[in-house]
Amino acid sequence: MAQISDPKIAFAYLRPACVLLTQEPSVMNVEALNAQLKDVNDAALQQLQEYILYPLRFVLKVPGPKKEKLVQAVVMAMSHVLENSCVQSWETLHDLFSEVTLCLCSPTNPGKPADKSEELKLAVLRCLDALLHAAYGDIVFKLFEPIMLPELGAAISLLLALGEKEKSRDLQAAALKCLQALTMQCDCTQDHIVPTSEERRAIGSTMASALPGIAMAVVRIITGDLRQGHVVTVKAIKIWSGTVGLVMEDSQLQASETRKTPSLNLGKIAQLLVHRTPDWVKSTAGKLFVLLKKIISCTSAHQHWRVRMELVELADHLLARCSQSLGECVGPLLEALVGAVNDEEPRIRESSRCSDHTSHHSSTQTFTDVLSENLHSLATSLPRLMRTSDDQKKLFVLNVFLGYLKVLGPLISVVLTSAAHLERISKALMQVLELDVMDVRIVEERSYSSTIEISSASHDSFTAHRQKKHFLYFTDDKILSVLTEICQSLGYYGNIYLLTDHFLDLYRQSSAYRKQAAMVLNELIRGAAGIDVAAGAQSLEGEGQGHYATQEDLKAAVMSVIEEYTSLINWHLITASEETDRDRLFSITNSEISSCNTNSLQVIPSSFGSPFLVSSATTVHQLNSNIWQLCIQLEGIACFAQALGPDFRPLLMTSLYPVLEKAGEETLLVSQAALGSMWDISKACGYISLKELINDNADYLLNDISVNLQRLSQHPQAPRVLTVMLDYSDCSLLPLFGDIVQDVLMALDLSYDHTAALFCSVLHALMKALARWFPSSSNETKPKETSTNQEVLNIRQFLLDYYKQKELAEGIGIEEDITEDLEGISPTECENVEDIGGPDVKAELPSHLSITKDVMERCIHLLSDPSLRIRLKVLDVLELCVCVLSEKENELLPMVHRCWPALLQRLTADDPLAVLRAFRVLCTLGEKCCDFLRRRISKEVLPKLSSSLARQAPISAKAGPVYSHTLAYKLQLAVMNGLGSLCQRLDLGEADLDAVCEACLPYLSCRQPIRLQDACLSVFRHLIQVDPDTYWFTLNELHCPSSYIPPHHDLHPLQLNGMGRLRDEYSDNVLKLLREEFGSVLQRKCSGQM
Repeated sequence: MAQISDPKIAFAYLRPACVLLTQEPSVMNVEALNAQLKDVNDAALQQLQEYILYPLRFVLKVPGPKKEKLVQAVVMAMSHVLENSCVQSWETLHDLFSEVTLCLCSPTNPGKPADKSEELKLAVLRCLDALLHAAYGDIVFKLFEPIMLPELGAAISLLLALGEKEKSRDLQAAALKCLQALTMQCDCTQDHIVPTSEERRAIGSTMASALPGIAMAVVRIITGDLRQGHVVTVKAIKIWSGTVGLVMEDSQLQASETRKTPSLNLGKIAQLLVHRTPDWVKSTAGKLFVLLKKIISCTSAHQHWRVRMELVELADHLLARCSQSLGECVGPLLEALVGAVNDEEPRIRESSRCSDHTSHHSSTQTFTDVLSENLHSLATSLPRLMRTSDDQKKLFVLNVFLGYLKVLGPLISVVLTSAAHLERISKALMQVLELDVMDVRIVEERSYSSTIEISSASHDSFTAHRQKKHFLYFTDDKILSVLTEICQSLGYYGNIYLLTDHFLDLYRQSSAYRKQAAMVLNELIRGAAGIDVAAGAQSLEGEGQGHYATQEDLKAAVMSVIEEYTSLINWHLITASEETDRDRLFSITNSEISSCNTNSLQVIPSSFGSPFLVSSATTVHQLNSNIWQLCIQLEGIACFAQALGPDFRPLLMTSLYPVLEKAGEETLLVSQAALGSMWDISKACGYISLKELINDNADYLLNDISVNLQRLSQHPQAPRVLTVMLDYSDCSLLPLFGDIVQDVLMALDLSYDHTAALFCSVLHALMKALARWFPSSSNETKPKETSTNQEVLNIRQFLLDYYKQKELAEGIGIEEDITEDLEGISPTECENVEDIGGPDVKAELPSHLSITKDVMERCIHLLSDPSLRIRLKVLDVLELCVCVLSEKENELLPMVHRCWPALLQRLTADDPLAVLRAFRVLCTLGEKCCDFLRRRISKEVLPKLSSSLARQAPISAKAGPVYSHTLAYKLQLAVMNGLGSLCQRLDLGEADLDAVCEACLPYLSCRQPIRLQDACLSVFRHLIQVDPDTYWFTLNELHCPSSYIPPHHDLHPLQLNGMGRLRDEYSDNVLKLLREEFGSVLQRKCSGQM
């Protein structure tokens, strides 16, 4: 249906409803009129505006209480009229403003909102907002005349009360939106009248009276319940910003405001007027400063980005308009803007235009002074804020700190020439970066070279396993990221010489600052090199371009820091509560310790000649501190390599050796940090792997090792460096390693008692490297040949061979057999026979085999060492020696013969741990030289192993789940896991196999631990491969699953003890073996295949 456009027709259409509403005010009549109003277009509605509003206003003016539904319907109808027409008369605007505002007032207390429904309040607020937007021309400015001050103040108070006290978010937002419209700050999409400068001054003069109430009430809203949502907070900040910017605007206050004597008709209203005198401005600015601090503290770290964005807009607005009148507030406003420079939201970072505000100050120097003073003040309070604030607040404070650095840019180098600023900033960083070093696991975790998997080692794997630092005053990784960026920005913009010298002084001053100073130094160098520094930061010098330190400056700074890091008192620190074998043997001399600085961290105590335990005063706290100190210094060397790039290569001569020392450290955290540092150094210097890094620098590394091995009392870490080189190099260095190995063996020979533990790890690394470089191929072919022989073996061939051997024994066909043998001899074999009479010259052994023989010789002597730890290490080395030497059997067998007595003692009369390790060596020997050891193992080892297994079987059968953690259990498991394969390789006789079978049978019981049952099954699987008939019979004697019917009636029935036996503890495992190994026999029921 088309809307009515003719005013006369519209009048005739609406008149009955208006008359009826005047006569009978009711909700139904109001709704009827409202429905008809929607049929009239805007032009007709404009001409009939006063006529239509009259009955609606009449309803509101009727004395006495009114129903809420009726009032709500009336204001909704009025809203429709006002939203679609303009109010052109001041009287109409004034009357409507008063009448609508009264709908919100409490009848008993007009200064407070009425206790009415939220729906009614929302309808009234909508009507009031529509009225303020409907005011035509400049009549709306009459609301700000002095005579209107009481009514305006009452309306503002009502709207503030609704915005502050109401629970509904929508109602709060609607009240604040009306307040924006009332104070000429509305930001909606409708067109608004823009006041002239004179009109703006008049509004500001009137609003000055309401400023205290608005400012305080809005601050209470901003700092109120977080559950009110970000929309309410954003609108409240807009109102505070707009009102303060209107009243305290510099252009208004600087204009000479003519004082007017209040008209006589103002009466008491004149007392409400405020004159913006300089004293009033100064006093108000001081009070606004307090409120502004509250706003910034509450919203600067707000979770919602729109609130933080509005805070930036507030600071931008007030700095642009009120920087003179709000002089006290410039600092906090700059702090808000600076904090947004590093906000995580890109739109906020773009909106924080700090550099735009230099024009609002008399000079850039003044602005710089303000920023530097703010930076000094923030650095002073930073430790306290980091201790008392939550993570969100800490993050904002640090972002502000970083923002100041970025805004100052290159001028930061000028600021830092002030000793007060530099001292305050550095001490703040020292306190904020304090580490929490109370975690006992850091000390407990150890690393051993035997656990390093060289083949899988990569840069990513070492980086992934780096321990996370735990700080005393924060846990959020974002906070650490900002602190790192702060240090990098200092290095990027500051004087690298000044900063390096200052933080090195702090590093030397006290052990309490050493870790923090090292962290700062590391990032300063990275920042000075331009690594990871955020580009595009705004500064007072233009586009925020920092000045990179020259390569010479960087190199000089790096050299001084590395020299300090790797000095004796800062590099050789105690990292274990009990001395390891390495640390107990050799250490720094007493004279060197006495010359150390008293403030230094603890170094390894002197122990040559007599073992010296670490002082009982060395607590977990101190040990952890030492560990983290070393880790940070190692990370620093990696940072320096990244900063210098290929130019770091000349420094490898002094820095790589200390890093390799720590890579061989037994403390896990230190060794991981060192390996990660090695990867970073190799990448920075252009090496593709650790192997290439070590190989390329092996000459001077090995030279240092050789020299230091001659003075082990002063350089106890030299063997660790050799161990790491062996772990990460290749066979191309073997010629270079030869002399060093001889030095190690000579040092070991000269003092077995004092150097065995130290050098066993080196020998283990050496043999592990040789086994990796020269893998043995002999052990791969023998099992395949055995299995092939077993596959082709059949009864027909067996009978043919048997028949031929019988004829030969009787003297039949001997001549033919000899002729065949002679024909089968190759020409080369004939030549070898002719050479028998020549000189017997023994071929020279390859270098790796010669080294292996020398090492194995030392192992023979060390197998009987009193120390269990040394015996265990020697057994590991011996096993590797056997593997490497296996390719030369004529060299291996004499060495095995020599070491057999000592090895036998370890197998039969030693600590269970040693027995466990010795059995593993025995299995390796059985694999490499089975025929040579068959008789010895049969007579000297198997009886004791069998009796031990038989003795422990009843114990393990009755034991509970805790038994699996005992050494006895582990020994049982290891013996049975290796026993089957050992028996099969040695091709033992029936008596030995029977002894093994008898010892293992009890472990087929289901009462044994599961893993012991599985190991026992493995033994029987190997035994069945050796003699299937015997063990088929043995298993069926224990439990026979079914009876076997003879294929012919002349054959006697087969009777086995296991037939007809009920299911018992052995049944399950016996059936499992029979099905796996003799499945076809069970299926055929002995039909002709017995």
